[in-house]
Amino acid sequence: MPSAEIADPDTYVRGVPHELLARLRRETPVARIGDFWAVFGHADVRHVLRNPAVFSSRAGGTQIRDPATADDLRYVRRMMLNMDPPEHGRLRGLLTKAFTPRAIARLTERIEGWAAGLVEAVADRGECDFAKDVAADLPLLTLAEVFGIPERDRRLMFDWSNRVIGYQDAEYAASATVRAEDVTELAKDALAVRPAPGPGGTMPDPRTRDGMPDLYAYAHALGEHKRAHPGDDVMSNLMRHVGDDGGRVSIEEFENLFWLFSVAGNETLRNGLPGGMAALLAHPAQYRRLREDRSLLPGAVEEMLRWWTPVMNFRRTAVRGTRLSDVDINPGDKVVVWFSSANRDETVFPDPDTFDVTRAPGEHLTFGHGPHFCLGANLARVQMRALFAAVLDRLGEVRLAGEPRRLRSTFQNGLKSLPIRWD
Repeated sequence: MPSAEIADPDTYVRGVPHELLARLRRETPVARIGDFWAVFGHADVRHVLRNPAVFSSRAGGTQIRDPATADDLRYVRRMMLNMDPPEHGRLRGLLTKAFTPRAIARLTERIEGWAAGLVEAVADRGECDFAKDVAADLPLLTLAEVFGIPERDRRLMFDWSNRVIGYQDAEYAASATVRAEDVTELAKDALAVRPAPGPGGTMPDPRTRDGMPDLYAYAHALGEHKRAHPGDDVMSNLMRHVGDDGGRVSIEEFENLFWLFSVAGNETLRNGLPGGMAALLAHPAQYRRLREDRSLLPGAVEEMLRWWTPVMNFRRTAVRGTRLSDVDINPGDKVVVWFSSANRDETVFPDPDTFDVTRAPGEHLTFGHGPHFCLGANLARVQMRALFAAVLDRLGEVRLAGEPRRLRSTFQNGLKSLPIRWD
């Protein structure tokens, strides 16, 4: 069955199969693929995401693969990503209040400085690997600031996100680039329990608590430190906040938020930034237009997010019978929404395969929709605008300098390498 290609990670090493997705969107907008229903149309994806009472995040988690055991399912249900209302709303509300206007203003100023510094650091070289030398560090710096993590420890998040997001890619699955002599005492204790590859290079499932013991050891110690010695970072705000019901964020909840931010918050932007650059490189006339008119940059960032779409899909589980595009969905069925398809839906985006920095803002679904709309969306936009402003200011005309290498993944539309050069 040709549609099975979209569930094969080898497909994405060659690129997102947009022609196949377009055909499926037209012919079978809700299609059975293996053990799940795939949803391709923009309207249907929105419908699924805004109706948690029918399409649950909690029932089976939000990844296509089912958790291996009942204990693993109980574990993933403790993450905000895999919660339904009202539990999801309580934790999201506390986290939203932690992002105070003062904290956001401080983050924005620092992000702009970091972006300029990262580009300046490579400017005189005339070439670099944009994915590795520039794009990888900005989300790490930002998230380290959000959590108040010492700068020496921020590369831990690089390894953690590699292991979780790259579980289908042998190059990333056992990532361990951080050395104990380079990090703080807090991190050394975590590195002491970092799992080592087993026979054949196999690693424990990174979606389980036992599969990421080093991340959880660090998160637990950091959460306790923030509660006892709060600073002026966002997570210190969160740990000292008391809700209207008198409740506070528990250490366990902090651990799971740390997992979510350090993995999902890092990897999505780490792929979105080189993805945006790849879009510009493939469309040099659009790049030149952006150089000539910087007022187009905010809209160009939205077009990058639509055209590249870093997170390709998310899963829900039907908790009662329903119909979707004339297809009967039964209770317990897995329903997977395909953002890569919805963001190219021709009924919403005219000429959707064209990358156009002047495109009128449309409702792309890169950050989701409904109650789980990405909390970090505005922070991601700030980082993308800051980095591409620095590229336009300092590097001038940029072109491809070698073959890009893509992540082997059915989940993240990732670039592991993007060589570029400039004059």
